[in-house]
Amino acid sequence: MTEDNVAEQKAHSKLSFLARIFQGLEKTRSNLKEGIEKLILGEKSISQSMIDEIETTLLLADVGALAVADIMNELTQQVARHELDNAEALYGALKLALTNLLSPCEKSLTFDQQPFVILTVGVNGAGKTTTIGKLAHYYKDKGKSVVLAAGDTFRAAAVEQLQSWGEKIDVPVIAQSQGSDSASVIYDAMASVQSRGQDLLIADTAGRLQNKKNLMEELSKITRVLGRLDQAAPHEVLLVLDACTGQNAISQAKEFLDVVQVSGIVLTKLDGTAKGGVIFAIAKQLGIPIRFIGVGEGVEDLQPFSAEQFVNALFGDRLDSI
Repeated sequence: MTEDNVAEQKAHSKLSFLARIFQGLEKTRSNLKEGIEKLILGEKSISQSMIDEIETTLLLADVGALAVADIMNELTQQVARHELDNAEALYGALKLALTNLLSPCEKSLTFDQQPFVILTVGVNGAGKTTTIGKLAHYYKDKGKSVVLAAGDTFRAAAVEQLQSWGEKIDVPVIAQSQGSDSASVIYDAMASVQSRGQDLLIADTAGRLQNKKNLMEELSKITRVLGRLDQAAPHEVLLVLDACTGQNAISQAKEFLDVVQVSGIVLTKLDGTAKGGVIFAIAKQLGIPIRFIGVGEGVEDLQPFSAEQFVNALFGDRLDSI
């Protein structure tokens, strides 16, 4: 294959990557971007009513009160300093403010251990098991040898669901029967991965929060038994949040933070909601790295998070600006 062909394939891959993000944010974009454009397009001067309406639009898009307050304070000060003198400049400043809010959370997941262990947590229904399958596909496609551990032995059919994903993407799944000890399953998986010299272990866990004491004990036990094989494991604790729940995702995150040291977030189901603005609230209130976003049902639709790409896609800049 020639260098030109390789470059062409990479360009096509990037195009598809960006197009998926653009398409996945359609519902949120129609709620946020179109509302703001109605206020700004065709207007020359900046009025107080325009600023007030932008604030309302951001709140309705679930951007969150704290994040909106920061954004509007910044824009208001820029207007007062005459740094923004027309509606078009205000529109650009808003995009930049949103990007700057997200940028501190744009931290890609890097592997500094082998094997690298990812422990996934999240409430039932957030898309945790599906996310694990898509993560496994993503890293397998990057050349990593991946193993899954069916550590959610509490929920009915959770083991079978993960095994189904394993078959679909041709990744081994280490599992025991429902009701087995979760820590034992994950320990066995870790021992297997170490003995085989494999790169990555992604472990599922129970998604119940009704009794945080039980969940805390289970996660603590998992950490202890992994420590017998690698004191640094797990190397990443990924919290899976459902964007469709809007501000409730923040509440869920805070409950999990009371139980476990979360080091990264995956925000799923952005394609199914107009509440995708919650990602700004997550960035403002939690400050935890957002590793991936889910923008569709396909196996390729779990994408590494980029603040600039996200905001550009949110405002309709599909190809020329992303």
